Amino acid sequence: MRQAEEQARLYPSDLTDAQWQVIAPHLPPEVPGRRGRPRTWPLRVITDAILYLDRAGCAWRYLPSDYPPWRTVYGYFAAWRDDGTLAALHDALRAQVRAAAGRGAGPTAAIIDSQSVRAADTVPRAGRGWDNAKKVNGRKRHIAVDAMGLLLAVVITAASVQDRDGARPLLWNLHRASRRVRLVWADAVYAGKLAAWAASLKMSLQIIARRNPHAFEVLPRRWAVVVERTFAWISKHRRTVRDYERLPASHEAMILWAMVALMASRLAQPAHLSNTHLACRLTSGLPDQGFCRFVRVSRCASAASA
Repeated sequence: MRQAEEQARLYPSDLTDAQWQVIAPHLPPEVPGRRGRPRTWPLRVITDAILYLDRAGCAWRYLPSDYPPWRTVYGYFAAWRDDGTLAALHDALRAQVRAAAGRGAGPTAAIIDSQSVRAADTVPRAGRGWDNAKKVNGRKRHIAVDAMGLLLAVVITAASVQDRDGARPLLWNLHRASRRVRLVWADAVYAGKLAAWAASLKMSLQIIARRNPHAFEVLPRRWAVVVERTFAWISKHRRTVRDYERLPASHEAMILWAMVALMASRLAQPAHLSNTHLACRLTSGLPDQGFCRFVRVSRCASAASA
């Protein structure tokens, strides 16, 4: 069964049957008798084309001929971006991932940070800026994530916008999307008047700063690891490594699609993990790659002894 399913997938970014079952209920169904041209392409093929472009990083006109025409795919991409379908899909999958991890649907704490990315020549000059600290000419994405690293809110600005200034609309979007968030962790860059702005939204901004910048120090609530891991997840999709979008909303949509692919993959995984694997992962203290290497070595040793 799995071999037949893999053969049906044209590209590695295409959804498996299990992943499609996770996403399909949250896409708009076909409405009988609606005005306009009838739908001729399945939504699964449209979704696969968007995920391919997001992962491969190609231009819209370079979509492979195995997918629908690029104008059709972009039409769905823009429509779902503008009518809230993509945001609703992303939020629904996030709630499911949190529930599967034994957490409540709505988080109570968040972590904020920013990342500057270079802009391609397709980004208009009015929408880009120069980040002198990172030496980047492009845009800056400000994100808020929960304790699991799942995206809660994102704001796209020019790279010249200071982190404190970009955090104001970010916290406002976070307040609208996640009303239960009361605690926000941030680094020392966000210290200052932002705390008063957060308090007006009934949020407490907690600055995690190093007391001795020249020495190693274990910081509370390893916020940097969580949010940097989210940036790493997003950057696996080449369309997000550099900003190619004319509209900031399109770059935000590419980030949301990257997280949708991640969460759909998680939700489609088998739920039965043995206690032995869980115990090894908790006691080994290895990161994900080290843990996978540890499992491979153990399996090889077991096979050799058998």
